[in-house]
This record gives sequence, structure tokens and C-alpha cells, in this order.
Amino acid sequence: MKKVIYLPLDERPCNLRYPKALADMTNMQMVVPRRELLGDMKTPADVLLLHEWLKEEAKSAEYLIVSIDMLIYGGIVPSRLHQLTLEDCLERVSLLKELKGQNPNLKIYAYNLIMRVPAYSSSEEEPEYYEQVGDRIYRLGWLTDKKEQGLADAQELEEFNVITEELSDEIKKDYFSRRQKNFSVTVQVLQMVDGGVVDYLIIPLDDNSEYGFTAREQRQLMLEVDRRNLLDQVAIYPGADEIACTLFSRVFCEEHQYTPEIALRYSSTNGPNIIPRYEDRSLSESIKSHITSAGGVIVSDEIQNDVLLMVHAPAVGQKFMAESSHPLETRHRSYFSEVNIREFAQAMKHFIGKGRNVALADVAICNGGDHSLLQLIEKQGSLYELSAYAGWNTNGNTMGTVVAHAIISSYYKKEGKTGECPEHERESRNFFYSRLVEDWGYQSVVRKHVSYQILPKLDLTPRYLKDQVPEITKLIEERLKEFVQTHLTNIPDGRMKLEDIHLPWRRMFEVGFTVCLEESKVRH
Repeated sequence: MKKVIYLPLDERPCNLRYPKALADMTNMQMVVPRRELLGDMKTPADVLLLHEWLKEEAKSAEYLIVSIDMLIYGGIVPSRLHQLTLEDCLERVSLLKELKGQNPNLKIYAYNLIMRVPAYSSSEEEPEYYEQVGDRIYRLGWLTDKKEQGLADAQELEEFNVITEELSDEIKKDYFSRRQKNFSVTVQVLQMVDGGVVDYLIIPLDDNSEYGFTAREQRQLMLEVDRRNLLDQVAIYPGADEIACTLFSRVFCEEHQYTPEIALRYSSTNGPNIIPRYEDRSLSESIKSHITSAGGVIVSDEIQNDVLLMVHAPAVGQKFMAESSHPLETRHRSYFSEVNIREFAQAMKHFIGKGRNVALADVAICNGGDHSLLQLIEKQGSLYELSAYAGWNTNGNTMGTVVAHAIISSYYKKEGKTGECPEHERESRNFFYSRLVEDWGYQSVVRKHVSYQILPKLDLTPRYLKDQVPEITKLIEERLKEFVQTHLTNIPDGRMKLEDIHLPWRRMFEVGFTVCLEESKVRH
């Protein structure tokens, strides 16, 4: 059994548990650090202890999937807050050279985020001053990028000067010095790819947009990748919390010499061309990046393929896209005229009936699955026949998760492969059901109800639950169990139970739980 070491981006279930769940449905072993080593939101992980753990585990491993942000800064949020010197950062990342030196056969698959620039003012995951000037920093990035490209008009140039004067020297020094250090680290990791230390690297764009500091750094890095002729080893595209799933899929495909062929079908004619909210490129181009990085290739044949990826896509992008928290009646008119759910569901049922491996990427709505579609395909009997599903957070989060799961599932559905991993089907279905509970049940139904019907009455907000986390968690548990009883009672694998329901970062945005199906359990 081949051993894969995994150092996650942070301790939340999407980063710590999803990749492990994928590995558990294969004949490969994944080892992860103990949860208590991985920090807590703004509190960084114990990086030095993690380094010692890596040194020991790497002696007997074939693969390492590593978050550079965890390796150096102690997690995704600490990467935006740290006060490390550049020398400290470079010394920490040099551990990869040491690991490769002690085990030359170790293949290293890394990911290193470009630091995000939220468009809103909140210090929840950013420095404290972001609470007052976050929107100004975002706007400054947008204007700086346009100015340097000669695209800013006179009014924008004036706005650039005003914001530059408004921000204090202390804030600018702190913010820009950290961005520069993080950028320099990424350049160093690129050099490690060029030098044979890192075998494959993904540079995800976290909450990015057409212009800004992220877009600017992306172009600089792309030029460096091209200059070093590393286009086959480095990918840069929108994403974050799903990247480890993508990298495990790539490791799996390499180990099993498998190149899955994936066909695409959209619910909207305009879908491939829209630019999703929180991203900077068309949906079609983003999907290409996810499939390529996961080890697959896109084909045009809807019958002859390993996976038929059904993409539930909007007909409008960016700010016009619906959020799961928005009432149905407030959606853009195109959701009712340019997205054909009826035809999409009928086609899904047809291809399942022909024995195809059908996976559903539910990206028409941000931050949750589309309740309208899911209840329809559950009613017509297609839901539980899907090989994989995801519909959480951003397009990138969903796409990377469902593609990775679909690829692994498709391999074991091939003739003669089932015996390679007797536990595959059970673990695969557990992960699938967990996605339905979280992406549909929690994100689109329970979270919306609690956030907008309950919390305001308690003088709470979805991001600030104060000292009432236990009470809100109990309420979420009740609502989630009601959802299961209403929508997921007909699953073919027995009665579903939920245990250990909790809020990892003591807010409404994410949830953790354990799904129990008869004798099996899986944590998410």
C-alpha cells in the first residue's frame, strides 16, 4: 500500500477530512497530523512540531501533499497575519529540500495560495485594521493594477491618490511587507519546482477578481513559470480549500497510470462563458484547470467517457449570480429563462439509465446547492445514482471536490478493479451522502434558516455567535436531522444518522459532523 503524507491548509473539515475521505476509498494510505497540531483559525499551528512530524513520516512515504501556507505560516488565516521575516519563511520552506534529500524517491505535490484581498471590511480572517479599511485596500489593489497597465481613467487615478493618502503609513507598511514576503516565498517554491525538489505545484487564487493585487501577482508568476518552462508542472487558477482533493486525485492517477476521460454537459447554454462570483475567468476555463490538475482530460463524447460531468451552471456571472442565502424570488430572471433544469434533470436520468458514471457539479448558486434542482432529481429517482456530487462555497471549491471524487470512483467502476479496494464503494457512498447533507442540507437550507430567521432575534450574526455557540449548535443539529428525515430517507444504503455536529470556527459558515450509515461512519 503506497503511503501519502498530507499536510493540510488548516484544521477545518474541508481541508483536514475531505482529502482523507477520498484516500480512504482507495488502496492508498494517507497519514495526516493530529488535529491539535493544526492551530485554530487565527492561532497558527505548531509549525516546528509539524516539521518534526514530516521528517519522521517522509522516511517511508512515496508521496507528500503539502500546503506551503501551513508549512511556513501555520495555516491559511495566519498567512495573512504573520510577522515572520523573509529569512524565517525561506528557512521553513527549505524543509522540502531536506525531505527530498533524505528520501529521493519522495514525490512532492505542493500548493501555495496567493494572499486574498476581500472586497469588504472585516477583521474576522484578516488583520484588525481590515475591519475599518478593508474595502479601501481592495479598491486600492484594483486601481493599482489598472494604473500599472495604463487602463485607469482620470477619475480612477484621482481615487487612487485619495485612497493612498487615506491609508496610514503603518497600515501600508504592514500590509505590503507581508504581501511581498508571501510573494517571494511563492517565487522560491517555483525555483524548487525548477530544481526538481517539488514535482507539481498549484498556486490557487483565493477570492480573486479581474483586477487587483492578486491578479497582478498572478501575471508576474505566470511570466516566471513561462520563463522557466514549467507550464506542465505549475497551475495557477481560482481555488483554495479543494486543492488537496485535486492533488490527491492527481497522485492517485499517477500511481494507477490512469488518465480519465471526462465529458461535460451544462444546464445553461451561456454557462461555459460566465465568470463565476469570486473568480476571474470563464467557468469553462476554470473547469479545464481543475480537470487537468486532477489528472484527467476533457472529451466531447457524452457516451464514450469515464465520467460525464453534469455542470449545473448559471446564465449570468459575478454579482448577478444567486447565493444560497437569497430567496428564490430574488434570483436574476435568467435563472428562470436561460437555465433549463427540466431538460438537465431529464438528461441526467437518461445517461444514468445508459450506465454512464454521472457526476454533478452544482455551481449555479454560490455557497450551497440548488434546492430546486436537487429536490427534482431526488423526486425522479436519479439523485442516489450519481457517482459524485458537490455544491459548496465557490465554483472552485465545488469543482475540485466533485472532479476528484468522480475520477476515483470511475477507476473502481472499471471491469476488474473492484477487488483492488473492497472498501471503495462503502467509503465512496459515505462521502457522497456527506456532501448532500452539508452542501444541500446545511449550506442551502439549515444555515439560511438559522442565519436569517433565528440569529437576528438573538442579536447575533452568522459570523459572530458570541457565547451562544452551544445553543446555536444544538439548534443546527435539530434542523439538520429534520432535513435528513425530509429529504434523505430513501437512500439505498440504510438509515442515515448524524453525530458530532459542531461549528469548527464557532460561526455559521462551516459545519462539521459524522455520517453514520448502518455499521459505517465517516467524519466531515
